[in-house]
Amino acid sequence: MAGRGVNATAGGVRIVVAGDPKTGKSSLIVTAATETFPTNVPPVLPPTRLSEEHLHDGVPVTVIDTSSSTENRSKLVEELRRADVVVLTYACHRPETLDRLNTFWLPELRRLEVKVPVIVVGCMLDKRDDQNPVSLEQVMSPIMQQFREIETCIECSASKLIQVIDVFFYAQKAVLHPTAPLFDQEAQTLKPRCVRALKRIFILCDHDRDGALCDEELNDFQVKCFNAPLQPSEIEGVKRVVQEKLAEGVSERGLTLTGFLFLHALFIEKGRLETTWTVLRKFGYNNEIRLSDDRLPSPMKKHPDQSVELTNEAVDFLRRIFFTYDIDGDGSLKAPEVEDLFSTAPENPWVEAPYRDAAERNALGGLTIDGFLSEWALMALLDPVRCVEYLIYIGYAGDVSSAIRVTRRRRLDRKKQQSDRNVYQCFVFGPKEAGKTALLNALTGRPFPEEYVPTTINNNYAVHVVDQAGGIRKTLILREIPEDDVQIFLSSRDALAACDVAVFVHDSSCEPSWKKATELLLDVASQGEATGYEVPCLIVAAKDDLDPYLTEIQDSTRVSQELGIEAPIPISTRLGDLNNMFRKIISAAEHPHLSIPETEAGKSRKHYHRLINRSLIFVS
Repeated sequence: MAGRGVNATAGGVRIVVAGDPKTGKSSLIVTAATETFPTNVPPVLPPTRLSEEHLHDGVPVTVIDTSSSTENRSKLVEELRRADVVVLTYACHRPETLDRLNTFWLPELRRLEVKVPVIVVGCMLDKRDDQNPVSLEQVMSPIMQQFREIETCIECSASKLIQVIDVFFYAQKAVLHPTAPLFDQEAQTLKPRCVRALKRIFILCDHDRDGALCDEELNDFQVKCFNAPLQPSEIEGVKRVVQEKLAEGVSERGLTLTGFLFLHALFIEKGRLETTWTVLRKFGYNNEIRLSDDRLPSPMKKHPDQSVELTNEAVDFLRRIFFTYDIDGDGSLKAPEVEDLFSTAPENPWVEAPYRDAAERNALGGLTIDGFLSEWALMALLDPVRCVEYLIYIGYAGDVSSAIRVTRRRRLDRKKQQSDRNVYQCFVFGPKEAGKTALLNALTGRPFPEEYVPTTINNNYAVHVVDQAGGIRKTLILREIPEDDVQIFLSSRDALAACDVAVFVHDSSCEPSWKKATELLLDVASQGEATGYEVPCLIVAAKDDLDPYLTEIQDSTRVSQELGIEAPIPISTRLGDLNNMFRKIISAAEHPHLSIPETEAGKSRKHYHRLINRSLIFVS
C-alpha cells in the first residue's frame, strides 16, 4: 500500500470522508467531534479536528468532509489526493449506496491513483430493517477480495452513538499501523518485505551473532523498542508461548529468527499491529517497509558534470561482505548467495535493468568480486541515495556520509588537464548494427552474439574494472545510446554533462554506417561546444575481421584530422581481446582536455574570441 505513509504523521493524519449524497457523512463527523447527534448540519463541514482523547498515539487528526455534487468535483478530487486514509460511506437502509461503492467509488479511487487505506462505513444502522439480517462479513467479503485497499469495514449509527468513534479509531490505525504492508490476509502469513525487515532487526539485536536472542539480548530489544525492561518470568513466558506452537522457535541459546518472526505474526493475527509497527519504526522503517528518508543521506547537491563514487571505506566493507557471503569459497557469488546477501533488504535491487546484466559473471553465472564491486559502482553513479540505502540494509554501520563522495567538476578537470575519478562513464553512440551492444558485451566478457538483436531499452549499461599501467585499476561504465534515441537524448542541455568520454562505433565494412557515425559525432561535438560540456571523443572501427569498404581508411583519417582527434581504433569483438581499447577509453577520460573534437562552427567561435581578446589587449 503506497500511501503518504508514516511521514503523514509529521503533520497529523488527514481523514477524508466521501460517498454518495445522504449517506451520513457530515452527521458522522459532527457526532465524532462533539459526541452528540446534530439536528442540523450544513451541506459540507469545514475541516474538523478530533479531540485529544480520541487521538491514537497523540497524533493530531483532521477530518475532511466532501460533497459528491458535480460542481464540487474538482475539490473532491483534490481532497482525495491529499488524504492519508479515505472513509467511504453508504447508508445501511439503502442497498443501492452500497452497490455504488463497488461500481463507482472504489474504482474511482484507483483511477485517481489514490493509494491509501480505505475504511468502508455503513451509516444509519438504526434505520435498517433487520427482518432479513445479513452479516457485514457476508456483504463485504466479495468487495474486499476485489479491492485489497479496504482495511476495515464497520457499521455505525450517529443518532444512537453506536461505533462512531470506532470509525475514526480504525481510520487512524490504518494510517499509523496499516495491515497491508505487513500481512497477507489470504495466505495468513507475513509479507516478504516485512520478513526481510524483521530479519535485519533480529540480526542487529543478535550482538553475539549466534543465531538466537538470549535473555539479555531480548531485554535490550524490549528496552530499545518499548522503553521498558522484561522481567525474567516474562521472558520465559514469551519463549514458552513460542515453543508450544513452534519447537524450532526456541533453541538452547534463546529465541531463534523463526521464533522471532512467529511472535510478530501472532501479534498481527491478534490485532496488535502497533507492536510490530513500533519495532519497525524504532529501526527507521516507513509504511512501505523501507528506511525512512531521515535515515538516508539527503539528495546530493552537485553540478551536472560531477559524479558520485563509493569511498574507499565503502569499497573495503563491500569486499568483506563479498567473502562473507561466498559460502563455498569459489571466488564468486551465485544467485542463491546474492539472494542471501539481500535477504535483509526490501528486495534484490539487481534483478531489473539497468543492473541485471550489467556486470561480469563467470561461466556458472556467479558474480566475480570485480563484477560485484562494479554493480555497486554503477548504483552509486546512477542512484547514490538508493545505493547507500542498500549498503545499510546489508550491514554498513558507518556514517552514511562516509560511504559516497562527489567528484570534482569535469570542467575543472579540463582546466587542470587531469581527472582524479575512479569511475568513468562512456557513452557509446553509433548506427544500428554497428556493434555497440557487442562492445558492451566484450567489456563484461559475455560471448559474441552470432545473430543481430536490436537494443530496445534506453538504459543498457555494462560496467567492469579495467587494469591500467602500474597496477592502477579504474571502473569503466559503458552506456549504449540507441541511434533512434539520440535526437531526444541531445535535446536536454545537460545530456553530455555526465559523460566522461564518448565513443562512436561504425561498421568498417559499410560506408553508410561510417557516414551515420560521422553525423552523430558532429551532433555530439556541436552539443558539447554549445553547452560547455565538451567531451573527449574516440572513433571505433568495428568488425575489423571483415573487409573494409573501399575508401574507409582515407575517409576516417580525413575526418579525425579535421576534428583534431585520434585516428579510428580498429577492433573485432568476434576475434579480439579489447582490453587495449578499454584502456584507451580510460586514458581519454583521465585526460579530459585532449581528444575533444572541434567543428567548423567551434573553430570560428574560438577564432572570433581570439580576435576580440587581441582587440581588447590592443585598446588597453
